[in-house]
Amino acid sequence: MEPTDYGRFVIHIVKRMTQESGVIDQTMLRRAIGLASSYLVTDTSTNSDRGIQTWCTGFHRLVDIMVVLHSRGELELDTVNEASKACSECWSVAGTWRGMEDCRQGVKEVAAKLKKLLDEPHRRTYKGSKVYTPNSS
Repeated sequence: MEPTDYGRFVIHIVKRMTQESGVIDQTMLRRAIGLASSYLVTDTSTNSDRGIQTWCTGFHRLVDIMVVLHSRGELELDTVNEASKACSECWSVAGTWRGMEDCRQGVKEVAAKLKKLLDEPHRRTYKGSKVYTPNSS
């Protein structure tokens, strides 16, 4: 079986998006972000040597795209919510599955990038709207 690679998947999706329309389709971006926890499981289980790295690379790339969209004033609340939800899911998966504890560091790094995009001072809203947190549904 061929190992999965979230990093390669993200490059493929972004390349396809930008070739077809020249813009980042945030609906498609949200779908890719929503797959983070699935790729966490498949990357680490199909590639024991590099799986954590390929998953982490993919997740970071997606959030880097969000940072760019934010800097342009184009980032949508739904995309921020999807990324927050993905962080929560990945945190749970990394703590539940044996051997994935190291993935929590990757989740922390992604969450820190996301938090910088949120409104000051409390960093619980984006452009005035409440952002998904595991306890707020």
